Amino acid sequence: MGPDLRPGKQMHRIRVSCAISLSLLSIVVSGQSATAALPEALRAHVKDDRFDMVTSIRGFPLGVRSGLQSLFGSFELDIAEPGAKFQVTGTNLTPGLSIRRLVAGGCSTDHCLVHYERGGTAHTWHVALFHWTPAATRFEWGGVAPGQLATIDAIRKAVLSGAIKSSKDW
Repeated sequence: MGPDLRPGKQMHRIRVSCAISLSLLSIVVSGQSATAALPEALRAHVKDDRFDMVTSIRGFPLGVRSGLQSLFGSFELDIAEPGAKFQVTGTNLTPGLSIRRLVAGGCSTDHCLVHYERGGTAHTWHVALFHWTPAATRFEWGGVAPGQLATIDAIRKAVLSGAIKSSKDW
């Protein structure tokens, strides 16, 4: 027997998912002691590391995908591939469509930047920075982006310029 996709049940599931996501996001953010600007130690990594472009969710290391799943507070990694349909608005919900979509990203030898958009009541863009190794991954910093950033160089420039509003402002 498959999931109950009646509109009322689907809306309830989305509301519960959003509430869980916001709760977990506040827990993650409060544990990070994020500041308005990228901390200097991370700034050096973002500025000096060579980030290779990642164009698909499957292109990120498993730890980063798991970190995104935790950040989103979902049981599955609920994010569409670049260019795929996703739930842009909070009206006329379409069962099976994700509320998030990957825009672009990149990974260095020990950090990944993930830029994604989030639909719903307000269409926003976000950037998350993860530290990752084969043994462990952790969310380090992130926030709301000023708009869509199509390349890893544009993402890096926005992060370094302070255009990304830190995670405490989410």
